Amino acid sequence: MDVPSAPAVQVVPPGGGETVAIPGFGVVFKLYSRDNGGEVAIVEHPFAVGTITPPHLHTREDEHSIVLEGEIGFRSGDDEVVLGPGGYITKPRGQMHAMWNAGKTPGRIIEIITPGGFENYFRELGELLASVEATPAVNLRETPEFAELAKRYGLTHGRPDWLDDVVERYGLTPPAQPPTRAGD
Repeated sequence: MDVPSAPAVQVVPPGGGETVAIPGFGVVFKLYSRDNGGEVAIVEHPFAVGTITPPHLHTREDEHSIVLEGEIGFRSGDDEVVLGPGGYITKPRGQMHAMWNAGKTPGRIIEIITPGGFENYFRELGELLASVEATPAVNLRETPEFAELAKRYGLTHGRPDWLDDVVERYGLTPPAQPPTRAGD
């Protein structure tokens, strides 16, 4: 019986991993898809109090989240839940979703992305954010560079009807949004 070659053992010690700064929502790389034939990527996201990710949907991958610390809210399609440490949720491709810190202390999740490859979006987003940091009047989400980055990764941003309600209920800082509105 032929057994495909296994990827090499990957070790990331506690607190280890390369980081990318994204305001309110950082990224710590734990497993790159380049190291396992593109099958999966794993990143850690710290959530500052009051942070919500911009609502978006993926056309190519599913995301599986496990809460490590704090209380993290998730909305995917019509489903909404707040989970504490050990809580788990899958956000399937094709569903508009967002995540937020629903508590009063910093939070942290592990995100398992299948198939892998999307982890590179975070690195490129961090680089793009750093390039426009010197001009704070620029709304990054309205730049051609941001639109091209999202397109390259099959990512669609929107402003679903539920966003304002979630922001108000949890006292969140609203994410910068594109000018158009999209439903769930």
